[in-house]
Amino acid sequence: MALAPREEFETLTDPFRRELLAHCYRMLGSIQDAEDQVQEVYIRAWRSFDQFEGRSSLRVWMYKIATRVCLTALETRTRRHLPSDLQGPSHDSNPHLEVAESSLRWVQPIPDSLIAGPGDDPAARQNSRAGIRLAFIAALQSLSARQRAVLILRDVLSMKAVEVAEILDTTTIAVNSALRRARSQLEMSGVTQNEVLEPEGEALRLVVDRYVEAFERADINALIDLLRTDVELEMPPIPTWFTGRDAVSAFFASRVMLRPQSWSMHPTRANGQVAVAVYERLPGDCVAAHGVHVLTFLGERIARITVFNDPSLLPKFGFATVAAQSSNPATQE
Repeated sequence: MALAPREEFETLTDPFRRELLAHCYRMLGSIQDAEDQVQEVYIRAWRSFDQFEGRSSLRVWMYKIATRVCLTALETRTRRHLPSDLQGPSHDSNPHLEVAESSLRWVQPIPDSLIAGPGDDPAARQNSRAGIRLAFIAALQSLSARQRAVLILRDVLSMKAVEVAEILDTTTIAVNSALRRARSQLEMSGVTQNEVLEPEGEALRLVVDRYVEAFERADINALIDLLRTDVELEMPPIPTWFTGRDAVSAFFASRVMLRPQSWSMHPTRANGQVAVAVYERLPGDCVAAHGVHVLTFLGERIARITVFNDPSLLPKFGFATVAAQSSNPATQE
């Protein structure tokens, strides 16, 4: 029995949804913006589906729509940042924390669960998770929009130059030239797609458990044991950031880890990295969403902590914004 046109469209294009979300996220650096643009991608694809002639693969055709939607969106958007893009670090453990300009826009984390589900085709899973590390996403935002598109399509998704030229309506010569410039700029930043080496299996679980327990018990010495001497801490939307174990641990001790049971921490995954959903315990029987920590490891120690002070991110990770202290916030969406 033949499928109705809409059913045929959904059957053929839905398998690309997660990897297209990852693609839009790489381009835009924001989970909210990426979700909005994927919606627009599917609206445009449905409207023009009867014009798809099969001269390229359906996947390339969908990426063409997604890339153009993102390029259009970037025409009216300023670059997204992390605090370390804007100024040097503080070594003072008790500085005045600066207030960000309202015009600044920040890179956001993306939950692993949104870009690669357990039932995904292995190739789609790989396409989603490749080139998704937080530092790489932040570095991409420094490229021009078209350089960003070329580098993602060629180096992350391993598309052929001729396919990228078709997507961007340009020549392979122009694609290769843009790719060289983009690679050169990223090399100067020292960031690569897979720059993170973290523990695996039980070793990783134990480190994460120790991180959670350190915060929940306000045990600064336990936290210090997990940190590299050159650890970095940034906390968008706060522009002030720190480098060095002494400064980072002193900041946490004086501003964050003041008493036991102030925080409720729940391990999750973001950007292919360990993350922790964080709640603040309030008077009464509730905890309120506070934000998400994304941890970058080098070996079994933490090299960077990126604290996203944004309660609105928690629902993206499957957590409630407010929950009873006696229950798991992940069950209270």
